[in-house]
Amino acid sequence: MPIPEALTALEKILGDRLSRSKSDLALHGRNETYFPALPPDAVAYPETTREVAEIVRVCAAEGVPLVGWGAGTSLEGHALAAHGGVTVDFSRMNRVLSVHPEDMDVVVQPGLTREELNRELRATGLFFPVDPGANASLGGMASTRASGTTAVRYGTMRDNVLGLEVVLADGRVIRTGTRARKSAAGYDLTGLFVGAEGTLGLITELTLKLQGQPEAVSAAICAFDAIGPAVETVIQTIQMGIPMARIEFVDGATAAAFNAYAGADMPEQPHLMVEFHGSDTGVAEQAENFGMLVAENGGKGFQWSARPEERNALWTLRHNAYYACLGLRPGATALVTDLCVPISRLAEAVEETRADIARATIPGPILGHVGDGNFHAILLVEPGNAAELDEAKALSHRMVERALHLGGTVTGEHGIGMGKLGYMEAEHGAAWDVMGQIKHALDPQGLMNPGKLVRQG
Repeated sequence: MPIPEALTALEKILGDRLSRSKSDLALHGRNETYFPALPPDAVAYPETTREVAEIVRVCAAEGVPLVGWGAGTSLEGHALAAHGGVTVDFSRMNRVLSVHPEDMDVVVQPGLTREELNRELRATGLFFPVDPGANASLGGMASTRASGTTAVRYGTMRDNVLGLEVVLADGRVIRTGTRARKSAAGYDLTGLFVGAEGTLGLITELTLKLQGQPEAVSAAICAFDAIGPAVETVIQTIQMGIPMARIEFVDGATAAAFNAYAGADMPEQPHLMVEFHGSDTGVAEQAENFGMLVAENGGKGFQWSARPEERNALWTLRHNAYYACLGLRPGATALVTDLCVPISRLAEAVEETRADIARATIPGPILGHVGDGNFHAILLVEPGNAAELDEAKALSHRMVERALHLGGTVTGEHGIGMGKLGYMEAEHGAAWDVMGQIKHALDPQGLMNPGKLVRQG
């Protein structure tokens, strides 16, 4: 692979925005979980779509792999340079290009983060609702089809991306979708690239749906003696049609982690954390109806508040859950896995997973966006301890088998990346080969984020 020739050509395009410094390569070779460091050969910092296209054309001519990089918050090794090559860091493409308040949409560059976007939108009365917890880049969120705490009401990235600008593996620039809210014109190419994990092209622009900022917001928290009644409350809430904006579950181990990490005072029991959006009267009614379900299922300590500082504190606690759980075992790393099942099978999936982890020798707090059947396990392992990592992988494997048996998916939001590549055939069967054929048609050299999502070879 003629890396030197490609890098020489890229330096002529980018100048000092092509980095080969050890610190930069190390930064772009790290990940949030247990995967080993896999640094690229160079990091490119484009500022325009034209530059991205030139980078792609140079790398295509020389057979050099390309990996997109947003904020580096993915959990399955998506942005690691598994085969070396050039990492394309979009941090300098981070502008809001246009806001259309009357149409409730916005056009942005991929390096902009969700928090930056919402700060820009404050004066408009609109907001972008998808909240995966981390302050992820919007291009990365689209590439991984992210969702998060608000998906139960506002949907995932699949539901909130109207159109994209994408640089293909041969340097062509295409646009998918329009600003119209629906279309019957041809294949859904937007949906194809949302969730493709950068294996089909590099996203350089996004058109996103926006929502009106709610008149009133309130949040609530309550504890349960056991997991079953907590999850049953979630199921009943969804089936009754109570319009929750968020409904999160944490187990007793996660509550203990919150207490240690942030000085919280939560009983070390399963909890539900919820949020309601709407009018003042609507929010009050929703909270009252939810409170009745909590009481009927034996919940206790039901508290709700509309005060912004209390709500923000609650969701900051939830967003920092990963780091709080790491604190349960200082120095540990984690295999973080997720699955998603039909809501009617959620209690079964969570309870069986909790029992499985209880029999293990490693800790594994459970939490998740249970309103849409999605939950996570944070399996804490000692770095370099092969036996513990094997045990964590075995636990994750049983979670995957359980999800498929219950009619669910091997990942609700973390994606496939490198970590769950081996489960694609079990979930998709022959459809996985079709994905590979699409990949080959658009990227015949296999240079776009190789080693991820599709069958290799």
